[in-house]
Amino acid sequence: MTGIEPVGLGYVARLDDQTFAAALGPGPDDVTLFSEEAREGFDAAGGYWRRQVRRDELEWLVLLRTVGAFGGEPCVVLDEDDDGLHIAYTGHSGLRAEALGYWMVDHGAYEVVVPHDEVHSIRVERVPIPTRPGAGQPSPSRR
Repeated sequence: MTGIEPVGLGYVARLDDQTFAAALGPGPDDVTLFSEEAREGFDAAGGYWRRQVRRDELEWLVLLRTVGAFGGEPCVVLDEDDDGLHIAYTGHSGLRAEALGYWMVDHGAYEVVVPHDEVHSIRVERVPIPTRPGAGQPSPSRR
């Protein structure tokens, strides 16, 4: 590959100058933080610790995803193993996805496993997620 280890998909959040793996929910304004070690405010849950916070308590929240191109079309890397990279098509043509060898896993969703060297321009994207209500959206008076 290009020296970038695929990270798949996942949320990462910053709270109190510490970075944690995260998940959205359970409510629309909630985020669940995860730790591999006991921390103040975290509850034990199946071999790890978790803490539910409101989104607006966070310093930042991002979605990390590893993306690239296969056959000249955009893709996201879901996993890596000895057989290659498990990727999902992120383009807009089901016919093109099928022509590239992707298989349909759900309506409009295509995946395939390909050799590592067939996926190009691999990089990790950080997609910011708003932590404040209405963040990143125009205010009603500016519409």
